[in-house]
Amino acid sequence: MKNISNITLAILMAAGAATLQNCGSSKAKEEEAEEKKTTAAAPAVEGFVLKKGQLSSDLHVPGELIAFQQVDLYAKVSSFVKKMHVDVGTEVRQGQLLASMEAPELSAQYTSSTSKLKAQEAIYLSSKASYNRLLETSKTPGTVSQNDLDLALAKQNSDLAQLEAARSASKEISDTRNYLEIRAPFSGVISARNVSAGAFVGPSGKGSEFPLFTLVEKSKLRLVVSVPEAYSSYLTSKSTVSFKVKALPNEDFPAKVARMSGALDARLRAQRVEMDVNNSNGKLLPGMIAEVSIPLSRGTDSYVVPKSAVLNSTQGTYLVRVENQKAVWVPVTAGTSADGKTEIFGNVKEGDVFLKTVTEEVRENSEIKNIKTVSL
Repeated sequence: MKNISNITLAILMAAGAATLQNCGSSKAKEEEAEEKKTTAAAPAVEGFVLKKGQLSSDLHVPGELIAFQQVDLYAKVSSFVKKMHVDVGTEVRQGQLLASMEAPELSAQYTSSTSKLKAQEAIYLSSKASYNRLLETSKTPGTVSQNDLDLALAKQNSDLAQLEAARSASKEISDTRNYLEIRAPFSGVISARNVSAGAFVGPSGKGSEFPLFTLVEKSKLRLVVSVPEAYSSYLTSKSTVSFKVKALPNEDFPAKVARMSGALDARLRAQRVEMDVNNSNGKLLPGMIAEVSIPLSRGTDSYVVPKSAVLNSTQGTYLVRVENQKAVWVPVTAGTSADGKTEIFGNVKEGDVFLKTVTEEVRENSEIKNIKTVSL
């Protein structure tokens, strides 16, 4: 009986141990299944693989159309306007007569200088002839002393100098008389006229407050734009832009960069850029305000990421890289943005995996398990 009891007890203990073992194994399986269920239930975090690309966009800045050449024409000498040959809006050619003036005292001075010039020419010719005769006579020994010959030569040279002075004075007055005719220095259009026939004009005093005419060249215009410092690197001497004007809203006009100042304006912190615009059809007018579209393309590939991947915090600008299922904040510098994407520059390399959408809730070294990479 005692042996039977011992056998029964051993059987019961073995059964209990087997039951406990089965219970522990079931519990472990349940915990593992629960963990898998929790992981599967967590939403996937979207990430992307960093690649290089080109970001193309346009910068819209205001510009001004100005005449390629513009000049105010004033009277050089004090005179009266005799006749106006052109008016506002007149198309003129280079060298064309615009206005005629008259100055009676200047005419009298010219007549006097011309008479003095002729008299001096006669005196010089007389002294020259006397010297030549003495020179020929002196070839016969003893006929003319050397002193008389030297005096005749000196008088000839003196009369020649007086003649040159008279010519110079006459030319000066003649040139001054030419200023009584105002001619166009280049082809263009008269945009302003401030005097009429009979008006007194001059280089100073009354009559000199305003120019006689303002002449502008409009067949070729300058498009002047101030490009902010951050975008100055996008333009070169070979760049081409397009622009619109309010008068012709449905038409785009091309322009090519012709001149760059090479320095920033101290007040605007912008670079002055000039484009040449062909206006042979006359559609555009000097003074128009243009909306200029500047293409923002560096011509080289750079790292481009979604705007949502750039974290702008109080500490700086960051991307969140995923390394060994951990979040790593990487400091970067943001460039231009367009179409929901942004250029970034920093200690990154192609092939790095970054979070597509980040907030400051994603802390440094926080765990990121369920990440799904998507294409951009």
